Amino acid sequence: MFSSAKRLLASVLCAALLAAPVSAFENRAKAGFVIDHTTGTILFSKRADEALPPASMSKLMTLYMAFEAVRDGRLNMEERLPVSQHAMNYGGSTMFLDTTDRVKVVDLIRGIIVLSGNDACAVIAETLSPDGTEAGFARQMTLRARQMGMTSSTFANSNGWPAPGHRMSMRDLALLANRLITDFPEFYPMFSETKFEFDGRAPQNVNNRNPLLRLGVGADGLKTGHTQEAGYGLVGSAKQGPRRVIFAVSGMTSAKERAEVSEQIVNWAFRQFSTKTILRAGKRVAEADVWMGDAPRVGLVATDDIDILVPVSAGDEIAAEVVYNGPLQAPIEAGQEIAELVIQAGDLPEVRVPLVAENAVTAGGFSVRMRTATAVLMKNFGLGS
Repeated sequence: MFSSAKRLLASVLCAALLAAPVSAFENRAKAGFVIDHTTGTILFSKRADEALPPASMSKLMTLYMAFEAVRDGRLNMEERLPVSQHAMNYGGSTMFLDTTDRVKVVDLIRGIIVLSGNDACAVIAETLSPDGTEAGFARQMTLRARQMGMTSSTFANSNGWPAPGHRMSMRDLALLANRLITDFPEFYPMFSETKFEFDGRAPQNVNNRNPLLRLGVGADGLKTGHTQEAGYGLVGSAKQGPRRVIFAVSGMTSAKERAEVSEQIVNWAFRQFSTKTILRAGKRVAEADVWMGDAPRVGLVATDDIDILVPVSAGDEIAAEVVYNGPLQAPIEAGQEIAELVIQAGDLPEVRVPLVAENAVTAGGFSVRMRTATAVLMKNFGLGS
């Protein structure tokens, strides 16, 4: 939006031109994506946009659409849904449903989250599908994913059962986790349930497979996945203090390795980065030149406090500059967006924050225009000292 015509060092930040680099982070995931939910900072990306088999992690999309249906009144948590032969026929992780069952929506949802029920997903899918089939619901899933910005996701079923073309990227999974947390705070606590016993069935299958929930690291969701094709994966989230981290990883070789990698990511994300408030709302960052105004300059301020994520290794070394097209043309309204503050902390992606005019600058009168014209003439013709 703004060119580099004017660049001012934002001295109010005590900025340094060079910041210490973030230490390289290695882990055994074949693909992964880690984002600081609080600031939106991407901490780690490895094959993050590659469309891969997501296994049961794709159940998060079925859950999202189920939550939407409850919010919109198309589903009721207490209503009971029939189980088709198609749903009953699913193997793998199930709730052991059969065609004589009529199951509450809330139990199906908990069965998907905690027990990873393939059959429960199919029941939800057939209920919400426009044609009553799981395949029809999968087409809806793909369309809704595109609407939400998940460009690397294509669904062939509701539960991640191996199928040609059933794919999601790690970035898409993290985006989906973010939307679940942000859009449905009333339902999100279900993701932290460690146990769900449905109707006394299969007492050996009552525990949530998320390995982080019992470790005391702030983990509160979301979903594991495993197939021979995909390996072991996890979409996870943890909250410590005001910060939340969301991550998606895939391709581990065992449940043990998945647990180790996931814990490593959470510990690294919280120990190696911290949030700093580097500018308060309304505090002047710099001044921009104004053309033909009743004042020669205008102050630049942020409308909100600016919090950024900083690598611990960077300390106070943060590079920052103000960028705007200048000189600015009067008149300028107070609060008008006229510049950007570009911030770089270590090797993290740069942060760009809009800056607005601290006060109004009206167009100058006749005397101002004359002085400006005279100054331009003197500069162009080399007059004056």
